[in-house]
Amino acid sequence: MPRMLWPVLAIVLFVPGIKAQSDQTEDLLKQAIALHQAGDVEAAIPKYEAYLKARPGSTLALANLGAAYAHAGRYENAIAEYRKALAAQPGNAPIELNLALAYYKSGQIDDAAKTLQKVRQSSPADPRATLLLADCWLAMGKNKQVIDLMSPIAEREPDNLAVAYLLGTALVRDDQISRGQVVIDKILRNGDSAEARLLLGTTKLGAMDFSGALQDLTKAVELNPKLPDVYSYYGLALLRTGDAEGAQKAFKQELASNPNDFNANLQMGVLLKQDEDYEGALKYLRHALDVRPGDLAVRYQIASIDFAQGATEQARKELESIVKESPKFTEAHVTLATVYYRLKRKEDGDRERATVATLNVEAQEKQPGAHVK
Repeated sequence: MPRMLWPVLAIVLFVPGIKAQSDQTEDLLKQAIALHQAGDVEAAIPKYEAYLKARPGSTLALANLGAAYAHAGRYENAIAEYRKALAAQPGNAPIELNLALAYYKSGQIDDAAKTLQKVRQSSPADPRATLLLADCWLAMGKNKQVIDLMSPIAEREPDNLAVAYLLGTALVRDDQISRGQVVIDKILRNGDSAEARLLLGTTKLGAMDFSGALQDLTKAVELNPKLPDVYSYYGLALLRTGDAEGAQKAFKQELASNPNDFNANLQMGVLLKQDEDYEGALKYLRHALDVRPGDLAVRYQIASIDFAQGATEQARKELESIVKESPKFTEAHVTLATVYYRLKRKEDGDRERATVATLNVEAQEKQPGAHVK
């Protein structure tokens, strides 16, 4: 969801002036808009639908029906109507922004990001599209893109805390800790806040200071339990400090308000897989994959479930694909070796074991003090 530091974006109702006419069909549209403005979208929807049967090419009615569907939580219906409206009037930036929001709220983050890029091409000065695009990219793990997008804005608007928070979050998640700390300090100068504590906790998680991270993230939850991501990272800190039960509660708390949170979905999938609740795990993992299509960590977890459930060939194909894309993914090599041995492919299994041994040596050599005699 959009961060608490900037105004929450909302689906827009389009209300141009409608000339007084005696035509009953036009009366339907006026009635629909009046009901929509009054907040009665359930009553407005059939009026829009009836109007569109007579005027199927009305961009206004299509866009407003999409908005009504979105307000009713019927995002797939909203998306269909917005697409029709854009087919009738290509490049309409307000309708494209509404479409992006519908994608976003339905968990189709990749489609939301692509649509927002179109909005920015036609309306580059619209800060709403820029901020929401950065938020989408954060959800997708595209931290470098967020940094590139936010850095020049942060220079122009040094007091914009929304921009600072997005930039700081991306820097911390991209392991650019020193640059991130500068942004964190700027936020802290405005007083202790959940946003600053969340950034500090995330930084400490990256530095493997798990107890320190837990302290900051506990404070973040106390300051603002509704802050997006806060329960997700609080759950990670609890998990890293050995409280799996508390972590699971935290992830569920995050998903109750933000069902598209990637980390919470991934970690819930991992925890349920460990409990051998494979059906439950797959539900969360597949949703995580919807948020970040092609993510290797999620694909690995799904492949390991396939293997555990006896779909060995399916697991083999996916694991081979994963290690091809990420040759240093040690855990995937380990599981692939086991898969090969299960398939009586000893030579292939031995090769994977040798790869794992090499990767472990490389990892040990990178540890601090590894070369000190």
